[in-house]
Amino acid sequence: MHILNIPLVDWGNGVIMIGVFALVVVILIGVTISWMSKGSKNGNENENQE
Repeated sequence: MHILNIPLVDWGNGVIMIGVFALVVVILIGVTISWMSKGSKNGNENENQE
């Protein structure tokens, strides 16, 4: 009998795609937190000046 050795999953490409996706998510979370912290600082300064 011949043994079929057909790779059904390309783990190398899948791992790279998951890594890139995770990196994009981390960057988006960082940018969002940065915008939130900058927005709250500006809001507090305006309240203190009035």
